[in-house]
Amino acid sequence: MTDRYLDPHQARTRTPTTYEDLLGDAIERAYAAGIHDLASLVESLNNSGLSSPSGQLWTEAIYRQEIAALGN
Repeated sequence: MTDRYLDPHQARTRTPTTYEDLLGDAIERAYAAGIHDLASLVESLNNSGLSSPSGQLWTEAIYRQEIAALGN
């Protein structure tokens, strides 16, 4: 039996979609570049070429809404 506290995907109920993988990669690149505030993260997402789900540029409100939806 695997110790559930050592399983990095313990809360995962399904495999991430391609979009979710790309979003995660873009967020990780922003953090690796030293970006840690929301305004700069949104700017980095817009510069990455990854559109928001609606196809619009990322805004802080769209980012919050999308992350909340993905967290459910």
